[in-house]
Amino acid sequence: MDVQKIGKIGLNQIKAKKSVPTESISFQEVMGKSRQEMVYEKLTKLVQDIEEQGKVLAESRTIDELRKYKKMVKQFMDEAVQHGLQLEERRGFNRRGRTKIYKIVKEVDKKLIELTNTVLDKEQKSLDILSMVGEIKGLLINIYT
Repeated sequence: MDVQKIGKIGLNQIKAKKSVPTESISFQEVMGKSRQEMVYEKLTKLVQDIEEQGKVLAESRTIDELRKYKKMVKQFMDEAVQHGLQLEERRGFNRRGRTKIYKIVKEVDKKLIELTNTVLDKEQKSLDILSMVGEIKGLLINIYT
């Protein structure tokens, strides 16, 4: 029974491996972080596009350019609302337990109405329009940063 002796000798010589603590990251955490980065990049791209359209709007001051601008802002707001859970985590809550996003959305709507009135008033300078475009851009950036 030489086989049994070899088996017993082999067991005694095996040393236990030391366990090294490692930080484990779940698949869900990795995917969540990746998704947040993609949303952030998409919103950043939309803000850049909105800024460019705002410059075009300030130069031309036409209804068509205003429609394009408002459509782009609406698309940004839809994206922000669609990914609202990520935004809530980053933005936090106010004293009443509501997120700060709702107030900003109302301000964006108000500024868009002001911009529409300014574009419709043909005597307004393009600097006034650029100023309003800048305010709207600032509000949009507040939503996702």
